[in-house]
Amino acid sequence: MNCKITRNAAKVLRAELDKPEHEGKKLRVYITHAHGDHAHYGLAIDDAGENDEVVATDKDIDVIMEKGVDLLDGVKIDYLYFPQEGFVITNPSKGNHGDH
Repeated sequence: MNCKITRNAAKVLRAELDKPEHEGKKLRVYITHAHGDHAHYGLAIDDAGENDEVVATDKDIDVIMEKGVDLLDGVKIDYLYFPQEGFVITNPSKGNHGDH
């Protein structure tokens, strides 16, 4: 499994993960719903379970993903400030370049 986190997203995520109430927790990427050949994604702060894989990223943020879920492999987490501030999660490796 593979996950890319942009510099903007890493900055926002690190600030959240460093809060005392999240000590020992990791970032989870999950599918909110899937249809056709693509999915829509969500983020949570969570603990890994037995059906999960922990993926290391180049931003020193470990990401939890459910094992065997093909649409999670290759996700990209970005944080945009314009036109609307917030996280954008896509999977370019699966042809998903943004929500519709």
